[in-house]
Amino acid sequence: MRIVIPDDYQHVIHTLSCFEQLRGHDVTIYHDAAADPDTLAARFADAEALVLTRERTAITAALLDRLPRLRLISQTGKIAAHLDLAACTARGVAVAEGTGSPVAPAELAWALMLNARRELPAAIEAMKHGRWQVNLGRALHGQTLGIWGYGKIGRRVARYAQAFEVPVLVWGSETSRRAAEADGHRAAASRAAFFAEADIVSLHLRLTEGTRHLIGPADLALMKPDTLLVNVSRAELLQPGALLAALQAGRPGFAALDVYEQEPLVDPADPLLQLPNVLCTPHLGYVERGSYELYFGQAFDNVVAFAAGRPQQLANPGVLARP
Repeated sequence: MRIVIPDDYQHVIHTLSCFEQLRGHDVTIYHDAAADPDTLAARFADAEALVLTRERTAITAALLDRLPRLRLISQTGKIAAHLDLAACTARGVAVAEGTGSPVAPAELAWALMLNARRELPAAIEAMKHGRWQVNLGRALHGQTLGIWGYGKIGRRVARYAQAFEVPVLVWGSETSRRAAEADGHRAAASRAAFFAEADIVSLHLRLTEGTRHLIGPADLALMKPDTLLVNVSRAELLQPGALLAALQAGRPGFAALDVYEQEPLVDPADPLLQLPNVLCTPHLGYVERGSYELYFGQAFDNVVAFAAGRPQQLANPGVLARP
């Protein structure tokens, strides 16, 4: 099959062990973050299969109309709002999806908390310039960690908190709150209490139409001046511009972010990158070798199975594949 893999920012996909699965296929890999529809249409014009890295490439009905050869989209992890599944089905394009792992994003969330609270980036940078002990950070021990979203990632982060003797306060659906209490944590009495009581708020919600722009200025204004907001989930959980305005107003006092309203974020002058009370990483939640082997290994396996006439893991199993 003619296979195109876009958005390999780090030039690493060909180095993965699982890439061997595509031996014998015609594979083209692109390494930039092209989003222009004309560029994508030109790059994908001869593709029979696309392998997508999470949500980096938007697949719209208009783009699909320009890809008459396309038969399969193999998604790393689960499909989300970046892909128009109904449009794929209507045009006879099969969509295969995989699964993910909570390990890497949970570890990153905890690393961001440690780095932000102990103010390690500033101390490390100062030491490179000959300055010794320039700041005074805080230990996590004893601070209340608020977790909104008690799924696979939220549960794992809560277990890390127990090891560090950090009490956990959970908000979310009734099911999530009951599960948290069953695990020995405390459920917040209300949404307002959750934001007001937590010393650290970590977001672990899936982005859906129900959660998009769920958190607004009124929620953030309830947070304490020294509260840390951690977001390794999706920037769109917050209303546009709400976090920047809240940080500038001093509630919350700090943020550690791995996700942004526009990605990739490559403008050094972006306001979030200019704030001294914000720690930013470039959407590294799942970007880790073990996760890549898992995500792409499943995606490549789905391509190979499809090419062999054995479609699997289809999100639209009723689709009629093109001859």
